[in-house]
Amino acid sequence: MAAECVPGGPDLKEMGEEELWELINDNRHRISLGVRPCILIPYLRQARVLTEMDEDEILSCHNLTNRSMRTSYMLDLLRTQGRNGAVALLESLMIHYPTLYTQATGHKPSTEPSRFSGLIKYSELTEYLVRAVTGMQKELQEARCEASRAGARAASLEAELRQVVGQEEKCRRLQSENERVRRHLTSAHKEVTRLKDEKCDLYMRYTAAVEEKSALNMRLHDLNLQVYQLQTDLQKAQIQNEFQQRHSLRCGPPAEAQLEEEVRSLRCQLVKVEKLDPARQDILAQDLAEAVDSQVELAEQLRCSREDNEKLLAEKHALLEEKENLTLEVQQLTQDCNLQQQKNTVIQAQMRELLAERDQAYLSRDEAQAMIARVLAEKDGLRSQLMELQERLFSARTRGGSEEQRRSFEDADLDWQRLSSSSEEAQGPGRRRLCRMDALNPLTASLCMSECEDVAMSSIRSRKVEPPGPESLRRREEAGCADSSVEAEESDCLMDDFVFLHNVETDDKQRPKLSCSRSPRTECLSRPAAPPFLMRSRAKAIRVNGRVLTISFQGEKLLGQLTLVGGNKTGVFVHQVTEGSPAHTVGISPGAQVVEVKYEQNQKSLRMMLEDSTLEEAMWALGQVTGLCHLSVRPRQADYEVLLQQLQNNEASSGDSFYVRVNMSLAAGSSGSLAVFCNDILHVTNTQPPGAEDSWHASQVHPCQLLDLQSGTVPNYYRAQRLLIQALENMSFQTKKPQKGFQEEAQNKQKAVRIVSTGRPGRNPLWVSVENEKSKSADPGDAATAKSCVSLMPYTLVTPHYPPVCRPVLLLPTVLGRVLDKKLAGWQGFQLCTPEVLSPSEHAAQLQRAEILEEFEQGSSHCYTLKSVENVMKKGIHCVLPLGLDCVRRLHRAKVFPIIIFVSQSARSARKLRSKLQRQARSEEQLLTCSQNEEPLLDKLPCLYRSVDPDSWCDQNSLLTRLRTAIWEEQRRIVWVEPDLW
Repeated sequence: MAAECVPGGPDLKEMGEEELWELINDNRHRISLGVRPCILIPYLRQARVLTEMDEDEILSCHNLTNRSMRTSYMLDLLRTQGRNGAVALLESLMIHYPTLYTQATGHKPSTEPSRFSGLIKYSELTEYLVRAVTGMQKELQEARCEASRAGARAASLEAELRQVVGQEEKCRRLQSENERVRRHLTSAHKEVTRLKDEKCDLYMRYTAAVEEKSALNMRLHDLNLQVYQLQTDLQKAQIQNEFQQRHSLRCGPPAEAQLEEEVRSLRCQLVKVEKLDPARQDILAQDLAEAVDSQVELAEQLRCSREDNEKLLAEKHALLEEKENLTLEVQQLTQDCNLQQQKNTVIQAQMRELLAERDQAYLSRDEAQAMIARVLAEKDGLRSQLMELQERLFSARTRGGSEEQRRSFEDADLDWQRLSSSSEEAQGPGRRRLCRMDALNPLTASLCMSECEDVAMSSIRSRKVEPPGPESLRRREEAGCADSSVEAEESDCLMDDFVFLHNVETDDKQRPKLSCSRSPRTECLSRPAAPPFLMRSRAKAIRVNGRVLTISFQGEKLLGQLTLVGGNKTGVFVHQVTEGSPAHTVGISPGAQVVEVKYEQNQKSLRMMLEDSTLEEAMWALGQVTGLCHLSVRPRQADYEVLLQQLQNNEASSGDSFYVRVNMSLAAGSSGSLAVFCNDILHVTNTQPPGAEDSWHASQVHPCQLLDLQSGTVPNYYRAQRLLIQALENMSFQTKKPQKGFQEEAQNKQKAVRIVSTGRPGRNPLWVSVENEKSKSADPGDAATAKSCVSLMPYTLVTPHYPPVCRPVLLLPTVLGRVLDKKLAGWQGFQLCTPEVLSPSEHAAQLQRAEILEEFEQGSSHCYTLKSVENVMKKGIHCVLPLGLDCVRRLHRAKVFPIIIFVSQSARSARKLRSKLQRQARSEEQLLTCSQNEEPLLDKLPCLYRSVDPDSWCDQNSLLTRLRTAIWEEQRRIVWVEPDLW
């Protein structure tokens, strides 16, 4: 007889691989402590998720010193099998550990065939079902007892049923009221839709009017230019007319009156000469001859003077003409200058109007987005109220009859009234009208409407008004560039190469991404060393630094053609290009950022993303190119020059910068190598230091601030991986030694090496992202084989976090934590976390949201929740967690980072706590066993922990003082968190 599942629990058949393993990892501590691998291995062998070699390695490996380590290693092997491993593990827990299965999944165990996934045939389940017969018989006896109790319960339920019938009429009235409210909401929604359509029509008419106004302004501008040109032509014609008039006056005929007067005077003299006597005539004739001779000379002199005068006059006229021409040119240039100034004034006025319209469009778009977010928030609030009311209605139908239920009915009625009134207010005329169409450029609205008329109308008349998409904005920008003329070069300088980056957090109700907005509990930075976080209410418009260009050429010995600088922080840039090489021929120049490279190798097309890769990755990737390649670059000359300036001033050694956690101890060597220990944090600043092959330049990090301390070289990722494998081989194949000395040395090696593996081929600054473009059509078996590959990690990438309030405290081992929790909570500044009482519906809802950290007792409604921890943190004090290791990952998902303190145990230190353990019904052996089981699980945590030496305290008071000092020191430290490696 199949048992029913807990209401509200997730269906395991519908869960994917990542969700199943996330469920298992949340309960890893409980599974490691409560499961014996030898019991589950036969079923896992039948399900073909473990092999004979895996079984021998789990049960016989010398490094796995206890049952918890064997179980944890078995979970790691099952993780490589993907979803089949997770399903087989849960089915084996359902058969052999039904209680643990219920705690982990929220479902009660079932033996129906539909519950199995078909990993093994039904005939092969016989031996396991026989083992389960005994347990089923016990369950049958319990079921019979339950049936008798159910009979008594049925009698009481019949009495309650009669009371429920009396409440049915009231439920019908509530249903009718519900239908009335729904009809009212529907009519209001239709009215809102109609108003939206009218508003969009008005916006379209407004856009058409703006377009007509812009066309009239352009026509007016053209007419003004024509008027200015005609005025200039008129002034030029007037000046030329005046010049011709003056020239005609200067070149007029000689005065005829003066010539006639001279002729009359000469005739009078001739008459007087004729009247004289002959002697006097002779004298006069002689005088006349002499006068004629002198006159001839004077005439000759006069002629020469006249010729000189004529030359001077000609030169004077030429100079005057040149002066007039220059004066005319000066007047024309002055007129052109005035015309150009007026033209520039008109263009600047138009530019100011255009900028004002653009700012108004941005403002309108921001208001529209804010209105959309507010409407969505109101809809979510109404939906949540609707769900609560429906839940109250259903609970009232099933239980009914009590005074509390009648009060809930009245509360539901009031809530419905508030809901209807709030919906009317939200849709009332007082709301501000959306301004979506204001964001359109008036000069390009006609082109946008003509190109995407159907899409725009469907978007305008949709029920959910959304901002325009990136493709629509791109088309508008292209249309605006096509309509802009040569005269508007200043506007091109302001608006060219701008793109709109939309906010990717619209699904999270406009929460800023940079401020750790993955959960409502945003992380506030209270330290000066922390970088500031910026928040925007809308997507910002930025200038594109450069476009990505893809260049194809022969990449033989590509590293001989190019020299690279930079890293993952600044980007990888081309520093030098060999002259005459194919790269130089195709136009690759220094200052270009290397974004991507594509090439063919072994008849496969490979693609490597290098936009955020380290310098070591980029050089390795380009070194793999052996033929024709397609190199994608982005011009970023300004950033390249800044990087060169930093390198020249010794402000940086390269463009690399990331933080790693070391998973092994490395001794100091020659040539400036750095000595590091397991769990140290390093800041890697150069992956290609000069003169150090296969090494990184790194610095140790200050525990409380992001400051670099001692620096040196460390092995790079691949050489460190080989050293890690060599260290593990030495630990595995060493000769046996005396028992006591062997245990001490094993403890030291346990601290020197931290085994971390991963099966996720995701992006990481420690690896190059290589994609096979033909992998989509490849054999699925190859993908499964590649996915099941596991690699050991000598370094793991970490990110810093700065908890703004007092962090919770988790004491380990668990047995000792139960003894010291109340004592530590009695100190000032500490408070013990208390469990909450949850109803079945609340328990199911919080379990689905992963807000339940742990159950107080098995099967009870008392649970430790995330809300109780946050309430204590808001008071500014430390919350003492009486929980296990399973709560760490749940707290990390909520951006809560607890202080984990592990008190190492020995036989001598356990004897110091004998009396305290006896009060808690515990023994020294249980404490030592718990410590041995939980210590290996600490290396699986994605964060650092604090270890307290057993010889550093002598009694309980000194231990509490030591713990308080450790908590104070850990509160000041930076929290380094690893990503999910699976």
